Amino acid sequence: MKYLPINNELFINNRKSFVLRTKTNSVVVFHSNDEFPKNGDQAFSFKQNADFFYLTGIDQEQSILILYPDCPNPLYKEVLFLRQTNEYIAVWEGHKYTKEEARKTSGIENVQWLDEFDIILHTIINYADNIYINTNENDRYSHSVPYRDLRMFEQLRSKYPLHHYERSAVILRDLRTIKSGIEVELTQKACAITRDAFVRVLKFVKPGVTEYEIEAEITHEFLRQRATGHAYSPIIASGTNANVLHYVDNNQVCKDGDIALFDFGAEYANYNADMTRSIPVNGRFTKRQREVYDAVLRVMKGATQLIQAGALLTDYHEEVGKMMTSELIGLKLLDKHDVEKQDPKMPAYKKYFMHGTSHHLGLDVHDFANRYKPFETGNILTCEPGIYIPKEGFGIRLENDILITKGGNIDLMADIPLEAEHIEEIMNN
Repeated sequence: MKYLPINNELFINNRKSFVLRTKTNSVVVFHSNDEFPKNGDQAFSFKQNADFFYLTGIDQEQSILILYPDCPNPLYKEVLFLRQTNEYIAVWEGHKYTKEEARKTSGIENVQWLDEFDIILHTIINYADNIYINTNENDRYSHSVPYRDLRMFEQLRSKYPLHHYERSAVILRDLRTIKSGIEVELTQKACAITRDAFVRVLKFVKPGVTEYEIEAEITHEFLRQRATGHAYSPIIASGTNANVLHYVDNNQVCKDGDIALFDFGAEYANYNADMTRSIPVNGRFTKRQREVYDAVLRVMKGATQLIQAGALLTDYHEEVGKMMTSELIGLKLLDKHDVEKQDPKMPAYKKYFMHGTSHHLGLDVHDFANRYKPFETGNILTCEPGIYIPKEGFGIRLENDILITKGGNIDLMADIPLEAEHIEEIMNN
């Protein structure tokens, strides 16, 4: 791994919190992610299952975790299974965890090789009443591939049909949204790397550079600072490309007079940053671009103040919609008549601001969370309003990552240039 070692107290405490919420006399099974083929003889770069990493800190394929806090044999209360390395794997794939390294990383004492899994599981599972299986219940996910945890569920249900089966996701949905101090530090590191990449880009952008050259500058800074890479496919959208919300072609020339919208974030130790900025390619906003930029910035600042413990996402988005409506009227993109006759299910402002303002952030960019539960202390949420005007050939979006604390919220990206004057100053110096 490129990132520095993580204090294993994070994973020890995460496991303790998880098992406290399981039913008495339960076995829990977690798998690492599958490896996915890229072509005839290669696989895509491995990305660990977020839940598995949350509980173990192990960033390696073909790994399994068993938790059985009420196990009659205390040796098997926690067991971590790893792929056993050999000389061939060492030569062709490189270093894999030793048992001692895995103990140090995870805080799990009983580490076994993977070929012991079936034997050990069978010796203990018949003493349990319940079996917890992990499934992907992120409501942004559409299931189409039978991933490893689901395949294990089918196997277990066939071998042990009379056990009661439970869902780990119900527990993790509540746990993962509350970030510990270590998780906040890792997210702050991702944000700091993202800041440095953005400042680098501000000094690089000028008319005639291509979107992919800008992406290359960002990637260079990320890797230079031990980031695993991009938290998601970066959006480098100049001119009217900014009106495509998930534009990732990044293959056009940035022209004099254009606005370039950047939506990118670093991934560090599997924790993610998520930032958006919109800058003038030539270093100076036009009068109209500045009007729209300032309108988005005012909505962003107002929305940030609403990100507090106890707020409901639906109410929050409704209030942000009111702010945006007022700004759009001020920009003469809407008038009061448009608002008076609007369909409440599809407010008039949605013509120019069609996406949500905030989502949870963590091990997943759109982190696993209950969107119907009030915001809580320890949540990290994005704040990302935007105004998109295809007829005028540009769009502007701004985004920072906000941590809710007992004393209010903290902008984890407060040190990233945001004000229009600051951006122009850096670009012209």
